Amino acid sequence: MKTTGWRSLILYIIGAGFLVGIIFFICSYFIQGGSWAIRPSNAHITNNGQLTYSGEITDRDSNLLSYSKDGVQQYNDNALIRKATLHVVGDPNGYISTGAQYAFRTQLSGFNPITGVVSPFGSSVTGSNIKLTISSDVSAAALQALNGKKGAVAVYNYKTGEVLCMVSSPTFDPLNIPSDIETNSAYEGVYLNNALSSTPGSIFKVITAAAAIENIPDLDSRTFHCSGSTIINGEKITCDSVHGDISFQNGLAQSCNVVFAELAVELGKDTMTKYADQLGCNTNFYLDGNPNKMSSYNVEQADDNSLAWSGIGQYTDTVNPYHMMILMGAIANGGTPVNPYIIQSVTNSIGLQTKTGKTSNGDNMLKQSTAEELQRLMRYTVQEGFRSCVTDGHCGLRNFSVPVAAKTGTAEVGDNKIPTGWIVGYSERDDLPLAFAVVVEEGNYGRNSAGVVANTVLQKAAALYT
Repeated sequence: MKTTGWRSLILYIIGAGFLVGIIFFICSYFIQGGSWAIRPSNAHITNNGQLTYSGEITDRDSNLLSYSKDGVQQYNDNALIRKATLHVVGDPNGYISTGAQYAFRTQLSGFNPITGVVSPFGSSVTGSNIKLTISSDVSAAALQALNGKKGAVAVYNYKTGEVLCMVSSPTFDPLNIPSDIETNSAYEGVYLNNALSSTPGSIFKVITAAAAIENIPDLDSRTFHCSGSTIINGEKITCDSVHGDISFQNGLAQSCNVVFAELAVELGKDTMTKYADQLGCNTNFYLDGNPNKMSSYNVEQADDNSLAWSGIGQYTDTVNPYHMMILMGAIANGGTPVNPYIIQSVTNSIGLQTKTGKTSNGDNMLKQSTAEELQRLMRYTVQEGFRSCVTDGHCGLRNFSVPVAAKTGTAEVGDNKIPTGWIVGYSERDDLPLAFAVVVEEGNYGRNSAGVVANTVLQKAAALYT
């Protein structure tokens, strides 16, 4: 009897283990079945890592951006649109991992856990169609405005979360891939989406400003002195201009390095790090499941001079256009960002929508009072910037097409290269709730490079909201 009891117990254990295994497999299938189906080893629906059949990818206005025909990826008829939407749509080889063709290939394959990738009304392999939130027309305008420069343009609706434009340069025509793409330095980094990557960021001064607003009581009444440089910890911090006696407000408007260097040292490492983290540095942001490259702020090993440079946006700081776009949306929304999304809908082969984009809030970044003060300061920055460049016909702040609150910046990149130009901000028109971040490599002053691009893009975007 004892032997029989032990045998029964062992059988119960084996049976229980089998049942647990079956439950685990079923759960894994429903969660990961789509990923299993599109593995390269499944020659039924993939070829060289790409889907042999997939649904269509369209923009917000149902303009066709990509589809497959006889196992070959096809693209929009317009070469400019193909180049402008390359990093959002993807390339034929799947090298752009953030592109929809690669990142959303499970959805494009039309997989569902009941019928797999087979149509429920037939035996043919089918796929689902993805409608994106981007505008191909706005994207094309953004790429033209970059005028061959490396950089990125990111724009989204800070009320709904819809991404309207995400353009990265350099780019190429996916129907006519350059033969020297691997050897020509002009295409260096072409498979990276610069809107999701990090670069040196002088517009980091917005983060230093937020920390100062909440931690320095007499900030508004304080006067700084800029003689073109200041000495901190025995080393020089330089500024592009001699501003003389200058207030905090004008320090931000004129991007005075001396003001923000001194503020960073006064705030100290711990406070600077706290606010950098709170406002999105050292954190991954996601776009429909795809992470960006984190903006970075680390002053653990910094002396006072290096800490001062970090408050300006130099030292080892890097910021990400996508992150800065979200931060601008948070400022516009009173401190709380709306999470961006780029998939408007996924529709299967029988016309049923299996996914729709939804508005959702992210974690609060700022006190409402701080956000409102930054709104005022950034509005003043644009007004002051307009006055200071009113005679400059190339200034991006001149005759801005819509009222905006913004901050421009110029980031030194070393190696005797021309600095990187930045502008970040948002539209103040209630009927045009767009936040934006533009970066132009070797663009020099942000107001003369990134500002021009932002102005062009907002002009084009405004037509969609009228």
